[in-house]
Amino acid sequence: MKVLMINGSPQSSGNTAIALREMEKIFTEEGIRTETIHVGNKDIRGCIACRSCLEKGKCVFDDLVNEAAPKFEECDGLVIGSPVYYASANATLVAFLTRLFYSTNFDKTMKVGAALAVARRGGCSATFDELNKFFTIAGMPVASSQYWNSIHGREPGEAAQDGEGLQIMRTLARNMTFLMKSIALGKEAYGLPKIEAFSPTNFIR
Repeated sequence: MKVLMINGSPQSSGNTAIALREMEKIFTEEGIRTETIHVGNKDIRGCIACRSCLEKGKCVFDDLVNEAAPKFEECDGLVIGSPVYYASANATLVAFLTRLFYSTNFDKTMKVGAALAVARRGGCSATFDELNKFFTIAGMPVASSQYWNSIHGREPGEAAQDGEGLQIMRTLARNMTFLMKSIALGKEAYGLPKIEAFSPTNFIR
């Protein structure tokens, strides 16, 4: 099994990386392979709603989004970590996720998602909620921990002092591992849930 981890911070070794590495330790113990993609320091533009991806099967902007797409398709779980900027996720990360989820047409049902937020003080809950919406619109079960998935620190390295935050990350990784393994067993025994044909209902006609 494999988990794809997305670092949405501009800092490759900052507090978001500390949180992701704490999870990675548990995944390794549990026999789960991981790969981390550093997104926050890349030049990634937002979606322009051109809908070209519906025909081409990939985003019209050929950058990290298209590189990450096959890795997303093959993984069993996706972890997204972001610093908090004005009570929301890093805009570069949001641009990446919007295009990644929209431009990929493979079935994401039952891939497990987990989001985590890093802040000096406030805004973690709003960012956590923002990131989870990417999972739920794609039919991905959301892994939980013992608290909202947040850890605190401002200067690089300070998150390592947040004992409870680190424990939240470890618990999240264990719960996510259990959920992925349980879903794999469920697929073998029962298959995937039936997917109905999409029935769009527009409010303006």
